[in-house]
Amino acid sequence: MNQKVVLIGLLSLFFLLTSCTREVKTKDEKQKTEIALVIHGGAGYFTSETIPPEKEAEYRKKLNEALITGYNILKDGGSSVEAVEKVIKILENSPLFNAGCGSVMTADKKFELDASIMDGRTLKTGAVTGVSHIKNPIAAARLVMDKSQNVFFSGVGAEQFVVSQGMQLVDSLYFYPDDIRAEIEKKNLEEQDKQNKLNKKKNKKRVSFVEKKTEIEKYGTVGCVALDKDGNLAAGTSTGGLNNKMKGRIGDSPIIGAGTYANNNTCAVSCTGQGEFFIRGVVAYDMSALLEYKGMTLATATNYIINVKLNELGGLGGLIALDKYGNVSMNFNTKGMFRGYITDKGKPEIKIFND
Repeated sequence: MNQKVVLIGLLSLFFLLTSCTREVKTKDEKQKTEIALVIHGGAGYFTSETIPPEKEAEYRKKLNEALITGYNILKDGGSSVEAVEKVIKILENSPLFNAGCGSVMTADKKFELDASIMDGRTLKTGAVTGVSHIKNPIAAARLVMDKSQNVFFSGVGAEQFVVSQGMQLVDSLYFYPDDIRAEIEKKNLEEQDKQNKLNKKKNKKRVSFVEKKTEIEKYGTVGCVALDKDGNLAAGTSTGGLNNKMKGRIGDSPIIGAGTYANNNTCAVSCTGQGEFFIRGVVAYDMSALLEYKGMTLATATNYIINVKLNELGGLGGLIALDKYGNVSMNFNTKGMFRGYITDKGKPEIKIFND
């Protein structure tokens, strides 16, 4: 009996000591900020010489709008998940980025959009891929996370699910640039008129005519990671995919663990670049694992992933990351990456080139 009492006492002391130890932060792990938000708008081989000053100003203005929007949500006590969704919707609604209305075309001149979101508190996730009629794929991904027992929907199934949740679909013409959209609409009207005159069957599917390529160069995916006042992390990523990609090709953006990951115990990550390499390297989750199992700092882990692991795989791109203490990292191995962050100080920091 006495041995049992001693054993119980020792076990109690052990658990007390280990729980106390877990609460102690090292010098590098002190809380840096109460709230934080980081964004990216894609990485690529662009420089100050290839982007005109007026276009650069447009990018900076939109990135600033996204950061301020996210900051206001977090400052007012909103959740990291809410901030991530709202910020990415701003970027999706801008033709400047390869997401939402600015998405690039597939090889057969169609649009197949992807997005994912993850809640670091619950580890719940939602993702959609290959959607062609959803204005804001990130909102669809959140619906999957919050309103279903599933994680990942594709194509028509994804669109049917969001409609069942009250979301309205858009005509795929929404994703075309203005000049191409006007051309398509003109051709469609001509075809419809021709069909009517020839008394062809009604309700025949419209023929979309696309020959001209968009002259707007796209640099990549958009993403956001956030830390809220309750210490919860979240991450989200949205993309139009690889320019001229094969029909049905899926990159890393909608894949949890490859292009997106968030865990309150470690960090939140969103990636951009050549998706195949981020999938092979399970890059987003690997960031979290390096913090959790190797004890690396965020900066060290990010540097290793981008400048060692990704380089060894032959991949190009970058990522943004935010750890549970509010440390920010934005790393890439290309010439530039549209990126920025904001903390509880309320001052947006925006960078584009390799400076």
